[in-house]
Amino acid sequence: MGIFERFRAIGYITSSVPFSVQRLGTETFVTVSVGKSWQIYNCAKLNLVLVGPQLPKKIRALASYRDYTFAAYGNDIAVFKRAHQVATWSRHTAKVNLLLLFGEHVLSVDVDGNIFIWAFKGIDQNHAPIGHVLLEDKFSPTCIMHPDTYLNKVILGSQEGSLELWNISTKKKLYEFKGWQSSICCCISSPALDVVAIGCADGKIHVHNIRYDEEVVTFTHSSRGSVTALSFSTDGQPLLASGGSSGVISIWNLEKRRLHSVIGEAHDSPIISLHFFANEPVLMSSSADNSVKMWIFDTSDGDPRLLRFRSGHSAPPLCIRFYANGRHILSAGQDRAFRLFSVIQDQQSRELSQRHISKRAKKLRVKEEEIKLKPVIAFDVAEIRERDWCNVVTCHMDTAQAYVWRLQNFVLGEHILKPCPEKPTPVKACAISACGNFAVLGTAGGWIERFNLQSGISRGSYMDSSERNSCAHGGEVVGVACDSTNTLMISAGYHGDIKVWEFKGRELKSRWEIGCSLVKIVYHRSNGLLATVADDLIIRLYDVVALRIVRKFEGHTDRVTDLCFSEDGKWLLSSGMDGSLRIWDVILARQIDALYVDVSITALSLSPNMDVLATTHVDQNGVYLWVNQAMFTGASNVESYGSGKEIVSVKLPSVSSIEHSEDNDSDKPIVIHSKVAVSSHTPLSDKQIPDLVTLSLLPKSQWQSLINLDIIKARNKPIEPPRKPEKAPFFLPSVPSLSGEIIFKPTESADEEKDKKADKLEESRKQADLALPHFVQLLHAAADMKNFSAFTDYIKSLSSSTLDMELRMLQIIDDDDDQEPEKRPEFHSIELLLDYLIHEIACRNNFEFIQAVIRLFLKIHGETIRRQPKLQDKARKLLEIQGAVWQRVDRLFQGARCMVTFLSNSQF
Repeated sequence: MGIFERFRAIGYITSSVPFSVQRLGTETFVTVSVGKSWQIYNCAKLNLVLVGPQLPKKIRALASYRDYTFAAYGNDIAVFKRAHQVATWSRHTAKVNLLLLFGEHVLSVDVDGNIFIWAFKGIDQNHAPIGHVLLEDKFSPTCIMHPDTYLNKVILGSQEGSLELWNISTKKKLYEFKGWQSSICCCISSPALDVVAIGCADGKIHVHNIRYDEEVVTFTHSSRGSVTALSFSTDGQPLLASGGSSGVISIWNLEKRRLHSVIGEAHDSPIISLHFFANEPVLMSSSADNSVKMWIFDTSDGDPRLLRFRSGHSAPPLCIRFYANGRHILSAGQDRAFRLFSVIQDQQSRELSQRHISKRAKKLRVKEEEIKLKPVIAFDVAEIRERDWCNVVTCHMDTAQAYVWRLQNFVLGEHILKPCPEKPTPVKACAISACGNFAVLGTAGGWIERFNLQSGISRGSYMDSSERNSCAHGGEVVGVACDSTNTLMISAGYHGDIKVWEFKGRELKSRWEIGCSLVKIVYHRSNGLLATVADDLIIRLYDVVALRIVRKFEGHTDRVTDLCFSEDGKWLLSSGMDGSLRIWDVILARQIDALYVDVSITALSLSPNMDVLATTHVDQNGVYLWVNQAMFTGASNVESYGSGKEIVSVKLPSVSSIEHSEDNDSDKPIVIHSKVAVSSHTPLSDKQIPDLVTLSLLPKSQWQSLINLDIIKARNKPIEPPRKPEKAPFFLPSVPSLSGEIIFKPTESADEEKDKKADKLEESRKQADLALPHFVQLLHAAADMKNFSAFTDYIKSLSSSTLDMELRMLQIIDDDDDQEPEKRPEFHSIELLLDYLIHEIACRNNFEFIQAVIRLFLKIHGETIRRQPKLQDKARKLLEIQGAVWQRVDRLFQGARCMVTFLSNSQF
């Protein structure tokens, strides 16, 4: 067990598995695969509504029906009812590639040609298929579909190019079509009876009449590649949508038998699925580029336009950084996209605009990828000036200028920063000053220049006269950093030289040599420590003010990919290509934890609150979140979670934050759209922090109303007494009276019923005298067991007026009774209540609620306690414990107030 526990992965929208669309009532939902898990989106706004648990292997096929989701992985099929796995179908001996919902059955097809028929009504764990069909040896199934109105029949397409019609009920092949001498990739039924569309690997689409085995029309894709997806429109327009391996969507007019329109830049990868919504001019598409898009046909010329979409990185991210106090993550990837991910709500994630990429690409007749900026290799951000001007600076691969971004509007800024325009070299490093006014850029030629972010104007360069070219460094600038007061600027060169400059005067103050080539530097502004990584895999920490090395960490066995300081500066996190994530304690000067991940980490960032760690990995398109479990378990000693020098092997977090296990943990709740949560494997600690109190987490109004109950009753008291009705309702019999008051006419049946009710009331009173109220029963049971948790939960669930009534029912009113007070049951209950209050105050649990109960209890039973010596002793004990607890609380508050006063004074 390490300090960081797996939480979940974000940024995954879909994978290379066709989606499944279904309509429930008036809403439409789409189920998509994301590796080993699946997600359900509401198509109205493409917002995420449900995430399935993690499966042992990647999903290969999906199908859905109402609350059921069927996912094929490996040789098995998992059946889910909403998010809970209810069955696993295991009969295939080869990988399952295809699933088809067929009425009340599901057909599964594996690569060996076995078709199993499953009935999903009355599902249990030992469910067996109700039928089996074995295809021919030279028939490798690639697609399966059910033609409308064809009872118990399906059509199968093969890699060899043949097409066969099978009866599932009789398990016989009815007909074999002649084929088109090309592998069949997809097949779909049309709104017209007996007509289907077949997409082939040679780029041709065959609209075929299967009843007469005749060709209706043939279309050919102009772009190279196979036809991977097809869909017919059902809103009255004779349209057929086809997607190819080049990412282009073509729309064909079936009446005119020609091309209607083309969506050239629909996706960056092959189209996986296409679906026209029923009776709507809306087309949904998904691709292997990790995106789902919806297109609407509402323009005057009939061309589709993008309606809404959800997308993530289509290539692995290169660098990440937490933003907005840990609520968002900035991410730059190899797909040339600069994205903002929300940790709390996935639908708030978006890509930052690069200014009308689509329009410019159409105008220049080039692909969008050619116009986009090159991949970001480094960036820096300052939140302080977000509302004023651009607050993000990015350096791009093999680009001699840096770009600025305005995060408030999520767009590319208007200025382009070009250092050393006489001898342009690629920008390699960037940093924004603590005030947010300046950006410092370092180039591959050793040049360092400062720019004003508001105007984009150069404010001077840093030059070392001892260097050959009068640059800042003799080689490539590896990193730059600014201190918190704009006094110093630190830079590092590839040849191992670190230099400290005056920020404003741009004069060199000092320098020192590492002795080997530098790879990366990270500066912590609060403690003034500079962490450096060299080719010798040693992490060195330098005190920039004292100009000396203070720490040296060794342990990585391969290239160190990233470094990150914690917000308080006590931890230094490092990752390497050896697959390890190491946590170093700067104060203790040693490693306190190490994790080994199957896929090496390429970038990492720790949130300002130190509660969540974000990582990116090799060949992974998502961002993975890890929870600092010490922040949620209440443990005071963080080192107890660390593994020290030992490396603990862990797996990557899943999309759903729920792991599939043999113990069937499917009953555990799903946690999505939350900033942080304790993972299902994180042990919760019940230990209370010393000298602190625990609150009840009840609404303030609930316990505060106990104190002000008399005021509330007085305020809610009616102003006027209830008035007598002037006339009785017409259906009630009445008799006239001299006083004018309404007198109802009694009946014999009413009198008899009244006598029966009186007898029942008398019996219930006798039974009530024998049986104790539930409040008193729970109190006695809790006192006998010496565990008051159940009693506390019960009184917390009561309303203020009900709790007041329960306490008043224990009052000793008739003092003149011959029975001694100490022998009365009410006296014993009051005594137990005092014991309960003493116990709860000593434990410091539900502190604010118990204080309100004490006040109400003393207000009601104070006179009884004053008269009884036995109760007085318990009241004195309660007073002593109450005073001791309040003294500790006051001492802590005084210390906190002194700290706040000191910090507020130190700012001026």
